[in-house]
Amino acid sequence: MESPPSLQLQSVAQAFGQQGWHCEPVEGREVLEAHFEAHHTHIQLHAQAFAQLNALSIVAECPLTSEPSHLAATLELLMRANKQLTLGSFEFDIDRQQLVFRITNLFDRERFDADIVSSMVHCAIAELDRIVPLVGVLTKTPVDLLEDLSLPLLLEREDLLPPLPEENTPDSLEGGWEEEL
Repeated sequence: MESPPSLQLQSVAQAFGQQGWHCEPVEGREVLEAHFEAHHTHIQLHAQAFAQLNALSIVAECPLTSEPSHLAATLELLMRANKQLTLGSFEFDIDRQQLVFRITNLFDRERFDADIVSSMVHCAIAELDRIVPLVGVLTKTPVDLLEDLSLPLLLEREDLLPPLPEENTPDSLEGGWEEEL
């Protein structure tokens, strides 16, 4: 007999529902699964609650195929991107060919704050959507020109960033926060 979901996972499901996000529980685990269409990619997202720690881990993934000739540069790009991050980190699951962004938070209560949960999800989606086109530029660079590609400058490119959500839309992070202040 399967035990009911923890209060922590229930609060994550409620936070998803408040945002209008569809999610499904993963059988036998304290995990919710959801799918999102970002500007540049399709994202599979898992939200895992760790009830004993009052922790939530959001793991967002999208497919990424990297040729062996470009693998070192791809990993370097992700590591350089990680150095710029305050929250979360990029990973590359070589075996599954998945680009991963992971962010975790420890909460002080059993019921997780819905604003923090939705911010974590927004962050994971935005970061993956930000890095995907940069990795695309890198993977399309001919092998003989890889040494000439400046990864620090590539990370500074703003022309490939997804557009910001317009204020006053349900997807706008800033619009909702400004009203609460």
